[in-house]
Amino acid sequence: MASNSKDKPKSARAAHSGLTHPKLWISRLLLALLFVATCKWVDTIKERWYVLDPRSLHELAQAAIAASSPNDTAGMIDHILTNLTATYPSTKLALNTNSNEWVFNNAGGAMGAMYIIHASITEYLFIFGTPLGTEGHTGRHTVDDYFHILIGEQWAFSPGQLEMERYVPGSVHHLPRGAAKQYKMHEGCFALEYARGWIPLMLPFGFADGFTSTLDLPTLYRTVWIAVRETSRNLFVGKI
Repeated sequence: MASNSKDKPKSARAAHSGLTHPKLWISRLLLALLFVATCKWVDTIKERWYVLDPRSLHELAQAAIAASSPNDTAGMIDHILTNLTATYPSTKLALNTNSNEWVFNNAGGAMGAMYIIHASITEYLFIFGTPLGTEGHTGRHTVDDYFHILIGEQWAFSPGQLEMERYVPGSVHHLPRGAAKQYKMHEGCFALEYARGWIPLMLPFGFADGFTSTLDLPTLYRTVWIAVRETSRNLFVGKI
C-alpha cells in the first residue's frame, strides 16, 4: 500500500507536466507571433517620426561646399550647423552643436572619426571621415543610409560589379535598406551621413569592432554616452 501511495504523486506530476508543457510552448509561440506582428505594424508607420529629409540634406551639403573653400571642412560643418539650427527649432529636433565632440568609429573593418549632430530612435545625422583614408564593409542594416560627400572621394562596389562606383564632393551615395557593399574613402574624405530607419538595430555592427578588435573602451564609453544623451534629449521633445 505504501509503495502505491508513493507512485501516485509521481504519475500525477508526470501527467501534469505533460499537460503543462504544450500549453507553455503554445503561449510562447503566440507571444512570439504577437511580437513579430507588432514589429511589422510599427515598421509601416515609422515614417511619421522622420523630421529630416534626404533631398534637403543633399541640397544643404551642396550649399556648404559652395559656401566654403575646397578644403575647408570646418567651414562646411559650421555652415551645416548654422542652417540646421535655423531650420529646426529645439522644440522639434534636438541637435548637438558642439562640433568639437569627435570620437573614433571602427565598424566593418573601417576606421574614421565621427561627430554626432543628431541621434534618435529612427534617425541619425553625423559627420564621418578621416584624413588618412580607410576601407571596409558597409554593414547590412535596417535603415536607408545617405552618404553626402563634402570633401574627398568615396568608392564602392557590390558583388558582381566589374566597375567601381565613384562619389565626389556634392554627390550622395545611397545605400538602401538591406543592401551591403565594400567601400573605400580616400585621404581627406569627409561626409555628412544621414540614416533613417531603426537606428538601435545598427548598434551591434557599430560596436562589434570595439568589443572584438580594438578593445578601445574609452571610445566605446564616449560613443554610448553621446548616443544615449542625444537620443534622450530627442525623446524629451517628443522625437522618436
